[in-house]
Amino acid sequence: MKRLLFISVLILTITNVDAQPIKRWKMDDLLHYAATNDSVLVINFWATFCGPCIAELPYFHSITNKYKNDNVKLLLVSLDFEEYYPKRIRDFAKKRKYTAEIVWLDEEKPDEFCPRIDPTWTGSMPATLFINKKTGYRKFVEAEMKPGELEKQVKLAVGIK
Repeated sequence: MKRLLFISVLILTITNVDAQPIKRWKMDDLLHYAATNDSVLVINFWATFCGPCIAELPYFHSITNKYKNDNVKLLLVSLDFEEYYPKRIRDFAKKRKYTAEIVWLDEEKPDEFCPRIDPTWTGSMPATLFINKKTGYRKFVEAEMKPGELEKQVKLAVGIK
């Protein structure tokens, strides 16, 4: 019996080793992160059920990785339903081998949290916030981004013309 229990725990441990943890954040956690992080931040708001979000996520990974030496950091903020947290979000990221940090925003009222990100945000997804605290750069985009447009925004955030 002890051996069976040990093997079961070992199997669970091995299968979850490469699954990244999905943190549960409130809006204040996200705002604190953005205010205290010295990286050039690309904060993407997405969901596992959002087709345009899924379409653009590979570009976000490849382009932000291209500029990681310029101190660019990608944060994926899941706006999935509570019942999708954390398993569906984690499984989604694991299947696609996403390595960017992922958090789940534990907020229920978009009409309250969206304006705290940007006053123009209607709540549509995907949406992306670019921040460079050192230069004061801040740009919000409420639309699916194609690779060229995304790279242009990352360069502007970094300060590359």
